[in-house]
Amino acid sequence: MNRVDSINRGMSDVRPLEAVDIPSLEGRVSAEEWAIRVDLACAYRMVAHYGWDDLIFTHLSARVPGDEHHFLLNPYNLMFEEVTASSLVKVDAVGNPVEPTPFITNPAGFIIHSAIHMAREDAHAVMHLHTPQGQAVAAHGEGLLPLTQTAMLIRGDVAFHDYEGVAVDMDERERLVADLGMKNAMILRNHGTLAVGKSVGECFIRLYYLERACQAQVMALSAGDSLSHPPQGSPEVTAQQGAIGLPLAANLLAWPALKRKAHRLDPSFAS
Repeated sequence: MNRVDSINRGMSDVRPLEAVDIPSLEGRVSAEEWAIRVDLACAYRMVAHYGWDDLIFTHLSARVPGDEHHFLLNPYNLMFEEVTASSLVKVDAVGNPVEPTPFITNPAGFIIHSAIHMAREDAHAVMHLHTPQGQAVAAHGEGLLPLTQTAMLIRGDVAFHDYEGVAVDMDERERLVADLGMKNAMILRNHGTLAVGKSVGECFIRLYYLERACQAQVMALSAGDSLSHPPQGSPEVTAQQGAIGLPLAANLLAWPALKRKAHRLDPSFAS
């Protein structure tokens, strides 16, 4: 049975959401894993809040502490506003769930995320989106332009990967990793955006900046030909400032604030 047939067979066994009882894993997993589960579920809820989700078809993942090389991925049949810390699926390096679960995972999501998790020890979180503005910039010949401060803060940390079709080819993992190198964000040509982080919060804030930069670029280019370009040398200075400031601001300020916002919106993500 090939990978696609296996997924199709698995989908036929999935019960409707209303028939699935999701017991809490709090206290049944390590405190470290539970904290990562809560953060990752929060990230899913905030992606939904900002309107970045694509039904059920994009993925955010996080590495679980330990030597087993396990990571957490969203259940394939839940909307992002339904994801909880306990519903996240723990999979191994080849994409198999390591614990009983009523859910399945997406093979395309597995290929992209596992490639980066396995190649980059610092890639504790990987997030990938298909927003219209991200896809628009991914289809633009020059990629992300230094038109705004937001873009300049991250542009030097953005890699590019050419489109190869829906990511179900295991061989593509090597090319993804090679194209990403040691950068922490990527524009997947004709496809979407991706970010990497040492924590869920850092990854989310980096993705936030990338998405906002793409949105601003689309709006600026649609406004006409009279664009204000930054003075020579300022994009490089801003990139250096972003490399230092973004992780600090993400982990110490922005991500804790977003978690408080998620709790105000719907605290069920932490269940």
